[in-house]
Amino acid sequence: MKDERLMNLPFPHFLSTPYIDDGNYHPSFYRLHDAADKQALEVLLKADSKIKVHDELEGQLRELLKSRNPQVRPGEEELTAWVKTYLGDTPLISYGVWVYYPWSGRLVHLLDEAEFIEVRTNRNQYKITKAERDLLGKKKIGVIGLSVGKTISMAMALERGFGEIRLADFDRLELTNLNRIQTGVKNLGIPKAIAVAREIAEMDPFLKTSCYCDGLTRENMDDFFLKGGKLDILVEECDGLDIKIICRQKAKALGIPVVMDMNDRGTLDVERFDLEPNRTLLHGMIDHLDISQIGNLSNEEKIPFILPMLGEETISAKLKASMLEIGQSLSTWPQLGSSVVMGGALVADVCRRISLDQFHQSGRYFVDLEEQICDPPPQVLPPDPLPKAYTIKEMQLLLNPSAKRVLENQIRPAPALIRELVTAANLAPSEGNRQPWQWLSDGTNLYLFADPSRSAGFIDYQNTVSIIGLGAATENLVLKAHAIELKVSIETNSLPSSSLIVTFRFFSKSTSDSQLIFESPDFDSLHKSISLRQTGRVIGERKPISHLLLDQIQSAAKSISGAHCTFLVAEKEMQEAAEIIGKMERIRMLHKAAHADFMQTMRWTTDEAKKTKDGIDFSLMDLAHSERANYKMSRTPEVIQNLRNWKGGGIFERFHQRSLSAASAIGIIQMPTFGTIPSYLGGRALERAWLTATQHNIAFQPVSSSLFLFSRLIHGKGEGLNDDQKQMLAELYKRIVKLFHGTPGEGEMLLFRLSVADRVKGNALRRSLDDVLFEI
Repeated sequence: MKDERLMNLPFPHFLSTPYIDDGNYHPSFYRLHDAADKQALEVLLKADSKIKVHDELEGQLRELLKSRNPQVRPGEEELTAWVKTYLGDTPLISYGVWVYYPWSGRLVHLLDEAEFIEVRTNRNQYKITKAERDLLGKKKIGVIGLSVGKTISMAMALERGFGEIRLADFDRLELTNLNRIQTGVKNLGIPKAIAVAREIAEMDPFLKTSCYCDGLTRENMDDFFLKGGKLDILVEECDGLDIKIICRQKAKALGIPVVMDMNDRGTLDVERFDLEPNRTLLHGMIDHLDISQIGNLSNEEKIPFILPMLGEETISAKLKASMLEIGQSLSTWPQLGSSVVMGGALVADVCRRISLDQFHQSGRYFVDLEEQICDPPPQVLPPDPLPKAYTIKEMQLLLNPSAKRVLENQIRPAPALIRELVTAANLAPSEGNRQPWQWLSDGTNLYLFADPSRSAGFIDYQNTVSIIGLGAATENLVLKAHAIELKVSIETNSLPSSSLIVTFRFFSKSTSDSQLIFESPDFDSLHKSISLRQTGRVIGERKPISHLLLDQIQSAAKSISGAHCTFLVAEKEMQEAAEIIGKMERIRMLHKAAHADFMQTMRWTTDEAKKTKDGIDFSLMDLAHSERANYKMSRTPEVIQNLRNWKGGGIFERFHQRSLSAASAIGIIQMPTFGTIPSYLGGRALERAWLTATQHNIAFQPVSSSLFLFSRLIHGKGEGLNDDQKQMLAELYKRIVKLFHGTPGEGEMLLFRLSVADRVKGNALRRSLDDVLFEI
């Protein structure tokens, strides 16, 4: 394309006849002792007066003769005499070969093939012997993908580690490639394969190159692997996941070893299909994947497939964090020039040793410079000891005389009955399924404590989140007691540690005492829903819920003294709620302490969930494949630290936005004040609303966790938050209060989504009664 501004400069003729690259990558050879070659060269020179001639043949001959006489140190005159004697009657201009490079217009005078190879590889001796050099010169190497593959190809060419190389890449050189591909800007827009072939030819014109500028395809695969003889080694460095699999299938069928550099932590992968014909692809890491899906995925959608290939547990924290930013602040995963150069050296070394029958293993190997060459780790102070659950003696000491009172007409439930009641109570929800409760029975009264070892951590400001769980457990216990015809009287006692003790006293159904306040039977029908209640994590299509049903759920929550419940059903309002919660979740996940607390609740395998019988079973979360991969990558603190440093983490907003956008309604329960008792009552209101929704087959899912940060901001004056987090939270708080027509400064906000969706495939597990119920 012409730039009109340049046309007025003194050299418009250059722009009027722009250079058009013909894609040639094979140099031409002219040997002047051959009459036909001599005539052809004369024609070439007459046709193009701009050809640049480079003749340093005498210097090459001097190197040749010195290398053949290593014990002699000749002076300049002696070297000149050696060259003259060696040439004899042959004119210097006629000796060797003239090599013409049409893409650069250069004509270079070189020693002919045998002598050229002898001199060029002289400094390899004896790390590569002459016999090994000659054997390597017969090898055929295929390279797929010419970003990392370009450096590998050049490194192998430097050592003359092959006689023939086949280069496959469909892409052209772009400016963004130049952070890792060693080439000049003059090559921008040229197919990568041709650019590499030309550089190899300019280094060593006697190496045979073949270019596949459409990349490796099903149509050209046989040619690539077999034309002119079967490949000896395949180097795979392509981005296409389908090609990664297909080329390995082909290599396995033909018994060709595959070598791959992974451009992270100096990771090198070797698959010796030549020695192990039954070896699974990529060491079995992808056996669980449906590879038929991976042909046309976006970079972000590729992540769940790439992770097993890379080795989820072994890739660097920076690469994990970078992959979380794909589609956010990055368009694709990063590669560094230094890593590419090191990878080129590693692959070239391994391919040479495979070719020479000096290395026979398959496997994945690491040459991690950041681990091997690094500063000593900083001294880290041991963490504060974690709080422990109460002992029976400690629980007894916490009980005041009022809590231990035994009232007239109070009955002594049998131990089996107590266990039945607590079993129902333990089915209550709690943040992260932490089950933050301990129960103590003295044979008459039953006491409920907040387990100090099961606090929700950073978001559990003044234990209010744990107390919400106690309120939900209380609701279940009362409903169960009524179902077996017991009346219940409840006494609550706040502790100085911002915790709570709840005392339950039981009476027969016929007991009538005006001095006692018994729990209302108005919602007793909900007891049937206790064992059916689930967290509605399935994200389906939005379907409307009748206003009558929403009113019933709202009324159930508001039946608890002080509770206020509001619903959003308009799409615009729900989208704004989704945006707010998404941003809140990002803040939570990027906060060091809050992220650590979240990770403590996650159970990444079903076996782990069965072992602990608490936390969130990852398999029950309704996540897309890419979301699953993203959450797994976010497990390590180093990944989160990188995202914080980069001001990234937008990926954490998207899941909650998707979840809430698909809801039928979004509800919020608020208490008029903040504190222990309001939180306890809020938990009862939440469970009463949840059981009502369950009774009508409506899926219910709390999404409050990140909102609990508001308590720390408003009532804790932002303790533990930095200025940026405080500012973001303050802005989001204003938005959510306005959205739900609330009053600033109220108590905990318990947010949940309602949907008409399928039931989940399993329930969150519960700890054994023996772990939570103690008797004296």
